[in-house]
Amino acid sequence: MKKVARKARKTGALLLCTTILLLSACSGGASSNQAASGEPYDENSKANISWLNILHTASPPTETILNKIEEKTNSDIQFSWIPDASKEERINTSLASDSLADIVTLTMLDNSSVRNSLKSGLFWDVEPYLNDYPNLAKISEDTRRSASISGTLYGVPFQKDLARNGITIRKDWLDKLGLETPHTTAELMEVARAFTEDDPDGNGKDDTTGFVDRSDLTYGAFKTLSSYFGTPNIWEVSADGKMTPEFMTQGYADTMDYMKELYQKGYINQDFAVTAKTDQQQKFAQGRAGIYVGAIFDSKNLLNMAKGIQDDMELVLVNDITSTGNEADRAIWAANNGIGGLLSFPRSEVKDEAELKRVLKFVNDLLDEDVYALMTYGIEGTHYTVDDQDAATIIDTDLWQQEVQPFSASRPKESGFKIHDADPLKKESDKLIADNADYAVLNPAYSLESETYNTQGSELQKTITDATYKYILGELDRAGFDAAVESWKKSGGDAIIAEYEAAYKEIQS
Repeated sequence: MKKVARKARKTGALLLCTTILLLSACSGGASSNQAASGEPYDENSKANISWLNILHTASPPTETILNKIEEKTNSDIQFSWIPDASKEERINTSLASDSLADIVTLTMLDNSSVRNSLKSGLFWDVEPYLNDYPNLAKISEDTRRSASISGTLYGVPFQKDLARNGITIRKDWLDKLGLETPHTTAELMEVARAFTEDDPDGNGKDDTTGFVDRSDLTYGAFKTLSSYFGTPNIWEVSADGKMTPEFMTQGYADTMDYMKELYQKGYINQDFAVTAKTDQQQKFAQGRAGIYVGAIFDSKNLLNMAKGIQDDMELVLVNDITSTGNEADRAIWAANNGIGGLLSFPRSEVKDEAELKRVLKFVNDLLDEDVYALMTYGIEGTHYTVDDQDAATIIDTDLWQQEVQPFSASRPKESGFKIHDADPLKKESDKLIADNADYAVLNPAYSLESETYNTQGSELQKTITDATYKYILGELDRAGFDAAVESWKKSGGDAIIAEYEAAYKEIQS
């Protein structure tokens, strides 16, 4: 493994390494210092860490926080950033070409290329080592099992809250129009109509919509809305072990009809099918829409983004929508059963057990309270202040967004630390997320294996995704959608169902 020159990294490698073609030149090597010098391995020595990571913001972070993380973890870190919008293509290409790094962020554990790469032996099994590190040892057995594939844990799990999604609505617009907070899908549709047609911002212009959404059927509006219509979480299993994919259920069809109505009536941004997450959030912050469906904790960021643009913005958070109005029907999907992915370590880059232990020590250090604070809030006195109750307040939002926010998705664990947000909206979102856990719908097939899914699942899913979008956009009728489902079944879907049923039966016996 090559050792990356410190000076070169400090003068722009963060941006240069965003393309996959350069990844092989960005490999750092956890123990390259010792390898080059022939010195005995020392777990406490300074490490050169290369990290192929996902970027959820418009630009990579500056080095202000990076320098502090390196100081706390005794490391030099070489990030290679992949934009979230292109992660599937980039990660698949990287895996196929073995252009990796010491640490690879794998968030798409249901992606067949990713699963096949993990099962092929490309990455280290970390289960035997976790208990040797104080923070990693705290990862629960349930989490380890959920993150394993065929009983093997191919990385350190990203530990996420179980069910984080809900709806953020402009409360000031509701108040102006004399509307109550919606608690059913019908009431939500009426709010969307009013926000589109009744001039909620009072500027006399036809320049607002109800919903603002993005090109993501999972983390955008569609999947959360589908929970409100009783759709299972990717798969449904009956009492006798029969598996049914979500898109073959009535709830999925009802959700498509709901989204189609929003689109046809103009109650949702008409470019949602090609809108990126950053653009979606900007549109909401700019006052172009009043309903945002996604992670509830996004509400704080949306309000911060609106400062200086929509200073009168008030938000209300909703997590109890149903299509029936019955409390007993409350449900919300659990993203990846609470697993946000893996921090995985390729054997091609992390050559031996000694290097693996050094990289694991680095990840363990990321779970320290002070490193979590750096990756979440930044530097005390520069980005935030903290009171005697460990409640943190951001004091420079623009600086925080530039220097700190890009690191937040890289935290191996997102909650459970002493330091917490003092912001009332964030406190409310944390409360609702905790409440969601009581209504979370798990994916019963998450830990099951299907060889056909592993080899064809991603390609087959494209058929359903494409048909879903076309139905919503009015380019396909119900017969056309059903034909796409039949194509899915004949092309391998029936085999996936059978293999999941067999796997489920095996674990139940």
